Amino acid sequence: MNKNNHANEVIVSGIHLELTPSLKSFVREKADRLFRHEERIVRVRIELECDPRQDVTHRFTAKGHIQINGPDLNATVEAEECHKAVALLVDKLDQMLRRRAKVFKSRRHDLHAVEWDDVALPKAV
Repeated sequence: MNKNNHANEVIVSGIHLELTPSLKSFVREKADRLFRHEERIVRVRIELECDPRQDVTHRFTAKGHIQINGPDLNATVEAEECHKAVALLVDKLDQMLRRRAKVFKSRRHDLHAVEWDDVALPKAV
């Protein structure tokens, strides 16, 4: 659905985590799903963080930031595995994009009735 000729900008960064080429490609494949739904996305930034001091269920944190026309979308997910955290994050961002599109669509199709009862209109000559 993205009709722009330029490549989609996905920035992947790791905090206390070594980003392997396979992990980067996995993140980019998952993030491509976001660009299919919305064509006005400027940039997607995904930060992966590993905190070994946390318990096992909250060891990996994935933060996603979508820069889009209008307010940016931000989400955070924690999981016990890095790939699972990325998958959950993309699902959450996708849900946020769909909800945003649904709100804009309902606003676009909402007909605002104009009240002309109290307004004195000028006479046409």
